[in-house]
Amino acid sequence: MSISGAQKRGGQKEVVSEVMAPGVQASCAGPKVKPWQEKSVLTVRRWVATLLGLGAAGLLVMIGCLQFGAEDIGFFEVASILGRAVQSSHPSQASSETAQVILLQVRLPRVLLGFMVGGCLAAVGVGLQALLRNPLADPYVLGISSGAALGAALAILLGIGTTIFSISTLPLFAFAGGLLSLVVVYRIAASYGRLPVHTLLLAGIILNAIFTALIMFITSIMGPNRAFGLMSWLMGTLTAPDYPALGVLAIYLLVGGLILFRQARALNLLTLGEESARSLGVEVERAKKVVFFTSALLTGAVVSVSGMIGFVGMLIPHAVRMVIGADHRLLLPASAVVGGTFLMAADTVARTIMAPAEIPVGVVTALVGGPVFVYLLMYRKGGLAV
Repeated sequence: MSISGAQKRGGQKEVVSEVMAPGVQASCAGPKVKPWQEKSVLTVRRWVATLLGLGAAGLLVMIGCLQFGAEDIGFFEVASILGRAVQSSHPSQASSETAQVILLQVRLPRVLLGFMVGGCLAAVGVGLQALLRNPLADPYVLGISSGAALGAALAILLGIGTTIFSISTLPLFAFAGGLLSLVVVYRIAASYGRLPVHTLLLAGIILNAIFTALIMFITSIMGPNRAFGLMSWLMGTLTAPDYPALGVLAIYLLVGGLILFRQARALNLLTLGEESARSLGVEVERAKKVVFFTSALLTGAVVSVSGMIGFVGMLIPHAVRMVIGADHRLLLPASAVVGGTFLMAADTVARTIMAPAEIPVGVVTALVGGPVFVYLLMYRKGGLAV
């Protein structure tokens, strides 16, 4: 064997060891980890400490977000009201005082919705970036968001306000549009029982263009009031849901997030390439289908309740990966917590910076995410140059 061949295989061994489970990694012979490399090795202690730290920071941000609005509520008063609400079996009816009603019936559901939407977008972004092996991929690259937006546009155009159960049809139409685009993208991309990544990406781009054109057509034939409502929804808007609807959405997103998390090892190996992952025991096509369908369904559900909120699914995974590393066993949950925290803060800015008027939260995420992402790209470029 030549020296260059031995070096190449040795380099592959070190790369593979980064994505293997700690027990498997310890059983493999290899060079001892240097002290400056210890922070890149995922241990149970580091996993728990990172998530606890991020969770505590997210809780503090949530309490801070609950303070601001048309009526300011003190930090300790917010904590006190939340403490009493946790002990009550009906948190939304904990008290008739004005501050408690505002906090528990208006602000808290909206803040929780923001956390779930942001966390879901960030987690889906992590999965898609690993699946497409592109750090610039986001939840909207597959055309699911455009399909959901088209469904909502049709609902607004037809003027259908409620169903026979007095439930808003906007989320239902949006979710149906997302499912339709999911089926179309899959049928275009799937060939001979496989799911080529490049075909998947191209199919999503094509559908995005088609659906965007249809949305523009629908907007052009709408009346001014309906067109304004559609544009506001397309720019991303969070509205306070009731607690039962919030609970159903939380269960749905939690199940989807757990399915993605179970694919963490496969995602680690897929970043090395499909052939390398297959040689290491990953059922590549099955893993791609699971990640694709789960990401698409989660994106459709999120877009149906919040509209199109950009940059969260692209920026947050990229930034978190630069800080904690690319191991998806930690990257997935950490990105979800950071994404939820970020969207909570962005929505608070959206509803308070021009109070009593509100601006779409998607505008805030774009104005914040765009410059930050440019900075991250420049920072990463400088680091690579060195």
